[in-house]
Amino acid sequence: MFTKKTKIFLLLIAMLSVITLTACGGGSGGGSSDSGSGDGGGGATTVTDIDGNVYNTVTIGTQEWMKENLKVTKYRNGDAIPTTTSSIPNDSTSKYQWAYNNDESNVPVYGRLYTWYAVMDNSNSRGGVCPTGWHVPTDPEWTTLTTYLGGEDVAGGKMKEAGTAHWSSSSTSDDNSSGFTALPGGFRYGNGAFSNISLSGFWWSATEINAALAWSRHLFYSNTNASRSHNSKYDGFSVRCVRDLLAKIPV
Repeated sequence: MFTKKTKIFLLLIAMLSVITLTACGGGSGGGSSDSGSGDGGGGATTVTDIDGNVYNTVTIGTQEWMKENLKVTKYRNGDAIPTTTSSIPNDSTSKYQWAYNNDESNVPVYGRLYTWYAVMDNSNSRGGVCPTGWHVPTDPEWTTLTTYLGGEDVAGGKMKEAGTAHWSSSSTSDDNSSGFTALPGGFRYGNGAFSNISLSGFWWSATEINAALAWSRHLFYSNTNASRSHNSKYDGFSVRCVRDLLAKIPV
């Protein structure tokens, strides 16, 4: 049997251990480049890509998303993602990124546009375009987001940045209540033409339909939809990364 003094001493040791563990936190999560601390409801965390671009993140339901479009020009291993001003074929050789209208001044706000082939190039240990611990969302992961926000018919209004600083027009339903802060970065056709900046945003999913098409999500200035679209893989779309889960992500 312990004496009363021994019991008090052991209790103090246990309390100090709990305090120490709480102060130290839970670690960086397997090499993630996050910094800061979240509040569990869309809080102020950040993640940094290989180019040094820092992105704010937001927790929406069970998912943590970047609040900004991807800007990176390199794969995770440091290989460059090329760009071109030419027309490109709709095949796996078309691994490119662009600033909208080839104007780098658009990148700080709208991010870059990427072909699906570039986004999904994980070959030769390139590791993809997202920072360590993050990935391009699958089609089911996009559906998880829009379902949590009330369905495709209304989710877009909750995802779009409010006001007309970047969107050509806005309604009271476009309130960014999710914190996703979607911006209308437009897109690039395979023939080299750019279109729809300030009018719409397209974001790739990791899920392909066939050799030429993949799923995406589309937000337009004039409605609250977050539409599920299928598009040619050589189109240049925006990218948002989502934090990895421990469980395998279905594609």
